[in-house]
Amino acid sequence: MDIKYLDLQRISQAYEPDLSRALEGVIQRGWFLHGEETKLFQQEFAAYCGSRHCLGVANGLDALTLILTAYRDLLGWNAGDEVIVPAYTFIASIEAISRAGLTPVLCEVRATDFLMDEARIEPLIGPRSRAILPVHLFGKVCRMDLLLSLAEKYGLKVVEDCAQAHGASLPDGRKAGSIGHAAAFSFYPGKNLGALGDGGAVVTNDESLLRHIQMLANYGMEQKYVHLVKGINSRLDEMQAAALRLKLRRLDRDNRRRQEIASFYLSHIRNAHIQLPEAEPSESVWHIFPVICTERNRLQHLLSLHGIQTQIHYPIPPHRQQAYAEMANLSLPVTERLANEELSLPLHQSLTDEEARHIVSIINTFTC
Repeated sequence: MDIKYLDLQRISQAYEPDLSRALEGVIQRGWFLHGEETKLFQQEFAAYCGSRHCLGVANGLDALTLILTAYRDLLGWNAGDEVIVPAYTFIASIEAISRAGLTPVLCEVRATDFLMDEARIEPLIGPRSRAILPVHLFGKVCRMDLLLSLAEKYGLKVVEDCAQAHGASLPDGRKAGSIGHAAAFSFYPGKNLGALGDGGAVVTNDESLLRHIQMLANYGMEQKYVHLVKGINSRLDEMQAAALRLKLRRLDRDNRRRQEIASFYLSHIRNAHIQLPEAEPSESVWHIFPVICTERNRLQHLLSLHGIQTQIHYPIPPHRQQAYAEMANLSLPVTERLANEELSLPLHQSLTDEEARHIVSIINTFTC
């Protein structure tokens, strides 16, 4: 049996023939940017998240960068002001802070659910702190009420990184993207809501923030050839919007399938050498199913021998990357342990029951 970590071909085929029809419709209309598909997707995705506004942009990194840059402009933040971000995350969460001319301050995460440890945030808050950037990693929403209380106490903004949490929610039903002051999404093809290439979105209830981001993302223009600030070119095109509109209608169903597979893994993986994630399947949308194993490389090799492809998230933590050499003196033992021991199992809406059973059966044979 050959099981890909993520079978994008099979996932795309599941939307046919509707997907091809949606794309053909864009081609026939001959309008590829700033058209009706993008406008409708923005409305539909904002409503889905429970927010007032959505702006499609080129990718998730741009979405985060634009939010932080807009706050710098609107609130008078200074170059080098600080944003607190989890230490265990994809590098884009941190690069966005740097791109906005701000300073990332790394916060340790919990070893149980891999999310930002709220108990460690307050000691990191100082006179130059301006925002907290929680990452809803692997499909589970952070403990946002605690973060919002801290933010209110110290006058900080809360910017959600929702790149791995499309449709995820808190127990009270609030969805990722509607809880903080602003949120960024990525629609990279492998996401729970994935485009056919790059794409992203900013979601917020703050109309003035949205207007400023619209200007920044359009070369700094409010009207053609009148540039008020130094901007960039970042937009979601009509082809991607058409695909995303179609996929959005099935997102909840696709996430439920992910939850079913995750529940099966949690119930049937029985191996003392493997730590399973602590999360409720009804709350997480399981973008990634991570397991922890001190002999991670041997486990990955065993699975590969049986035709099971896996991935590692993330083998080199940000403070050990050459790009952030200034952080090299940091000691973040939980993050470093996760980097050395995390292994991601195949989990997507097109994975079959038979494939899931095969994965579990091989894992349960693993010995150190």
